[in-house]
Amino acid sequence: MSVAVVGAGVIGAGWVVQLLSRGQSVRVFDPSVTDLGRKVEEAAEAVTALGGDLTGWEARLSVATTLAEAVEGAGFVQENGPEDPHQKEALLWELDALVPEGVVIASSTSTLPPSRLASMCSKHPERVIVGHPFNPVYLIPLVEVVGAPVTDPDLIDQAMSFYTGVGKKPVRLRAELPGHLANRLQAALWREAYSLVERGAATVADIDAAIAHGPGLRWALLGPLVNQHLSGGAGGLAHVLEHLGPMTQLLMDDLGEPTLTPELADLLVRGVDEELGTRDQVRLAQQRDELLVQLLTAKSRADSLP
Repeated sequence: MSVAVVGAGVIGAGWVVQLLSRGQSVRVFDPSVTDLGRKVEEAAEAVTALGGDLTGWEARLSVATTLAEAVEGAGFVQENGPEDPHQKEALLWELDALVPEGVVIASSTSTLPPSRLASMCSKHPERVIVGHPFNPVYLIPLVEVVGAPVTDPDLIDQAMSFYTGVGKKPVRLRAELPGHLANRLQAALWREAYSLVERGAATVADIDAAIAHGPGLRWALLGPLVNQHLSGGAGGLAHVLEHLGPMTQLLMDDLGEPTLTPELADLLVRGVDEELGTRDQVRLAQQRDELLVQLLTAKSRADSLP
């Protein structure tokens, strides 16, 4: 069995690295694919540190000249085409015609709901799902799995097992929502951050410091709800909600509702520029990813974290 990766941009190439590092044979189709081997080599040190193995990857990677060649014999299809609905529809229509019944077609889309994707497929809409990763795909474990009302539940289970088997951390969203799950949680934080900047209550640098040197450290280890549970001592979350629930409600009611105007966007951009100063952005991203690998490596050795 091989895995078909359709579209080899930033996300698709990340999928290729992840799949190869977990022993999969991968066929890629992208009319403009370039330097795929170089991208694999550049990620080798990181994926090896995270438990992956790229030994012999060259023999397990092939670049197809047609979509039909890429999906022939594939046991799973990961689609990473453009977010444009018209291009997505043309691509999924062709995939639906080529891929045998019972083979999952998972889309990396961050914006289109699974019902919309399923409507693009007339033959087997029941096997089309959202399988949304986070970038870099080979570093961030999360994959959001979302089905539509027409989706075959067994194929959702199959996708969850597949993603787990290739070293990912899949979570299943049981309702179709704009932005799926994690982006909605991020948006909730961004909303208040933007509001605080707009109101002049805090600078961009202050907000980043408050998260990076405060709750963000714990959030990287445990989610916000389990962290809240631990803050309640022996009584756990029940104790927190009983004693701090009313105050928490007041805080939630007081959160801002900013409008992302050009003026606010300018404030945010200038704030980031002031925060970073003369720091090299490429090196900043490199250090972030290096520390991320160290964190994930340490987390893998912790036997009590969910």
